[in-house]
Parts: sequence; C-alpha cells; structure tokens
Amino acid sequence: MRFEVPQFLDTEDRLFGPFTFKQAIYLAGGGAIIYLLFKFLPGLFAFIVAIPVGLFSLALVFYKPNDRPFIKMVGSFFNYSVNRKFYLWQHPQKRYAEEREEREKKEKEQKKEQKMKLESVPGN
Repeated sequence: MRFEVPQFLDTEDRLFGPFTFKQAIYLAGGGAIIYLLFKFLPGLFAFIVAIPVGLFSLALVFYKPNDRPFIKMVGSFFNYSVNRKFYLWQHPQKRYAEEREEREKKEKEQKKEQKMKLESVPGN
C-alpha cells in the first residue's frame, strides 16, 4: 500500500489571487485605514498620513527581510522596545568561581551555627 507524503507544508494557501489570507487582511486593513483617513481628515493632511500607512501595509504584504515575514520583524522590534535591556557579561569561569566561593562561605557559616548550637545545649 502506498501513501502520499504531504509536501510544501511551509507554504500558505493562496486564497485571493496571488495573496494568502494574511496578506489579503493586511491589504484590506491598510485600505480601510486609508479610507477612514480620507473620510475624517482634511485632504492634504490625510494624504500625508496615508502614505506611511500604505507603505507599512505594503511592507507587511511584500517585504521579507532575510526570508522572514515583515510582521515578525515588527513584533521583534516591539518586543525589544518594551523589554529590559540590561546586559552584563561575565566570564563563565569567573562567575563559577564566585558562586563556589559563596557556597563555601555559606557552608562555613552553617557549620559555625551548628557548632554554636551544640555548645549552647546543656549537658555536653
């Protein structure tokens, strides 16, 4: 019995002509925003604001830096912008040595505490 192995699992189905469903949504969303801009803002101002909106919408559909969707880059940008950016590099051997010293120090303190407890118990 022969079974067919599915191929091209990475590619999305084309729903609206050459566009996938996501691409069609990006285009429709950009078009709707531009329509609303022209509906509610004065002509020249709406045109000035609509240009970046249209370019962003087109970038979401067609621009793929490093063969990744542009929306991934936008998400990474927002993630980087929101999260903390404190990076402190330490050489791994130095870090392990410091951790070992801290452990040894804690062990010595615990031994001292146990010794003090044994000395304070009457009858020894």
